[in-house]
Amino acid sequence: MRAARRLAGLCLLAGLCPVVGIGLAPVPSRAAEAFLTAQNADAVDVVDLDGRKVVATIPVPGAPAGIALSPDRSAVYVTAPEGKALVVIDASARRVARTVPLGGGPLGIGVSPVSGAVYVADWYAKRLWEVDPKSFAVVAEIPVGTSPSGIAVTPDGRFLLAADRDDDALSLVDTATRQRVAAIPVGTRPFGVTIDAEGKRAYSANVGSNDVSVVDIAARREVGRVKVGERPYAVALSMGRAFVTDQYGGTVSTFDTATLAPGPRLDVGEYPEGIQASPDGRTIYVANWESNTLTVIDAAALTVTGTVKTSDGPRAFGQFLR
Repeated sequence: MRAARRLAGLCLLAGLCPVVGIGLAPVPSRAAEAFLTAQNADAVDVVDLDGRKVVATIPVPGAPAGIALSPDRSAVYVTAPEGKALVVIDASARRVARTVPLGGGPLGIGVSPVSGAVYVADWYAKRLWEVDPKSFAVVAEIPVGTSPSGIAVTPDGRFLLAADRDDDALSLVDTATRQRVAAIPVGTRPFGVTIDAEGKRAYSANVGSNDVSVVDIAARREVGRVKVGERPYAVALSMGRAFVTDQYGGTVSTFDTATLAPGPRLDVGEYPEGIQASPDGRTIYVANWESNTLTVIDAAALTVTGTVKTSDGPRAFGQFLR
């Protein structure tokens, strides 16, 4: 592990003072590209998933970390904590189209699959920004808990969840009223949060207690907890399993989402962080911050099938497949 990292003006080590919030949006039948925030390189890599190689590198100042895509996949939204901004990338042109100043410490990001509204977590304050996807104006500040990190939006767009790391809770927000309607206790220091395709359950990676909380969204309570590897960062869901990046372990833990029984633990790169399943669920992609790689996993066979070299410091904190 490097002796020093660019921590984007924050202590982004997920175990002690961190930075996947993963929201859900309509996706095509397959993913052709991955957009990876490379924080140490001040860039976003574009990876050809079929060719398994970087085909473009887009300069993005400000230590890019969080990432999400518009519902139609035409825009890529990137948080730049050091730049205190939201950066909008034209996905087809592979260039920065706009920079939206925010202030604070923009980190996690999620997008409504219905309205396209962009939600950004302010790590330094107990708030989320809501950004209009057409005007790019900040239209609201939504109160949440302490040190919000990951964000996920339900498939119907009615609710969002924010992982309030220093409150050991998830904030449940009604997106219509922009009000926090519940604080749901989970494990210690939740960081990444993911919602299933049905919008019924959420999964938070708890970096302080080395486990994943399973939350019934309608009941607004934790209904299970699963031990995983050291310093879990984010969760992806596929084929009835959860896949969890273990930062300190250099592994991806798995468990059955129905029984919560643990499954195999897979070796990936050093310091894995961002993780996402392909739209067809057959492949899992993992960004490894220290190894500067993207690991490819066969979700059915539970085997690593490939590795792609990337720019320095890939985090891919959020949705990054297009």
